[in-house]
Amino acid sequence: MHSEIDYSPIFKKYEKIVDLVDSAFERVKNQNGDLVRCNSGCSDCCHALFDLTLVEAIYINYRFLELLEASKREEIMERANNADRKIYKIKRQAHKALEKGENEVKILSDIGAERVRCPLLNEEELCELYEYRPITCRVYGIPTSIQGMSHTCGKSGFVEGGKYSTISMDKLYQNLYELSEEFVAIIQSKHLKMADILVPVSMALITDYDDEYLGIKKEEEKGRE
Repeated sequence: MHSEIDYSPIFKKYEKIVDLVDSAFERVKNQNGDLVRCNSGCSDCCHALFDLTLVEAIYINYRFLELLEASKREEIMERANNADRKIYKIKRQAHKALEKGENEVKILSDIGAERVRCPLLNEEELCELYEYRPITCRVYGIPTSIQGMSHTCGKSGFVEGGKYSTISMDKLYQNLYELSEEFVAIIQSKHLKMADILVPVSMALITDYDDEYLGIKKEEEKGRE
């Protein structure tokens, strides 16, 4: 992590989005009571495949380094490396299927059916960074929509075709992309497309978000401009 960057302004904006998401979850839960079946010890969402935007990846990496002891981080990093290798193979197979002209919706559906254990999930089936978990984890137990397609947890009581309050993930991702772009502008990164980066939790944990990765120009580079 770059020690000279003040992450707090961006993190505060991100946490405001998190608060809105948590409020929306509680609202849907209150409206549908017994249909939302999330409870301590249920880790169904902790095996789902999804990617983080840049701002989410940096946020969880920061909290990971800030809050967990070295021995615990080492243990999680080993799990993260194993998970990342599995995810790479799944995505590679999906890319090959796309190149062969297979149906994109089917490919995405197949990816959604894959199960990879999150490296932050401990032996007690609890998240090591639950308070700082990604937004996708926070909405998993209620109906969501992505590009017009609805999704919900298979362990919930929601049924396909039912009319429920739904969280639009498209709008959320747009807000997260814009926040990522703002971060890239603040640090004056030379990687102009860095805000477009999407990575799984495993990669976010093992990545070193240092000057080189973030594309922060050295003083001599700035002087040549």
